[in-house]
Amino acid sequence: EYAKQFNVSVEAELGALAGTEDDISHDKSVFTNPDEAKKFIELTGCDSLAISIGTSHGAYKGAAGTELKFDLLQQIHDAIPGVPLVLHGASSVPTELVEQINKYGGKLSDATGIPAEQLIRARTMGIAKINVDSDARLAFTAAVRKYLHDNPEEFDPRKYIGAARDAMTEMYIKKNTEVMGNG
Repeated sequence: EYAKQFNVSVEAELGALAGTEDDISHDKSVFTNPDEAKKFIELTGCDSLAISIGTSHGAYKGAAGTELKFDLLQQIHDAIPGVPLVLHGASSVPTELVEQINKYGGKLSDATGIPAEQLIRARTMGIAKINVDSDARLAFTAAVRKYLHDNPEEFDPRKYIGAARDAMTEMYIKKNTEVMGNG
């Protein structure tokens, strides 16, 4: 109610994702219950709802081949039609970024993400927004590591942060066009 009086959109989250974000960790996901989602929307009137259907925070999203719970997504979508749904922890952890980080001195092993094909399918089932912070961090780190490797005399952060900003921008454009279908 407070936010709406200022015309501010409110995104809520129901459920919990495995992984670590901002020093808060969950060992296991707590999946969103469709009936609770419906009641929550009715009680709060929030504008969009982040749900837990198998994504997780960080660059280590479980075993390769793990599928999002599309049956649960469909149940939630059916329970609260018209409510934009959100996936937190939906980074794809692109192999090429992990490889670039490791090539230039990083030590990321076994990093895995949500395949783009699954995110595209989720979009067709009511997901209106995906959060991809880990992909942004990977793009930033890969660009900084490469820039400093290629320019060992450089110490001006404006230059390597500029390269990192450009890499993040490219990643966001790619996600928006190829995964979310905006273009």
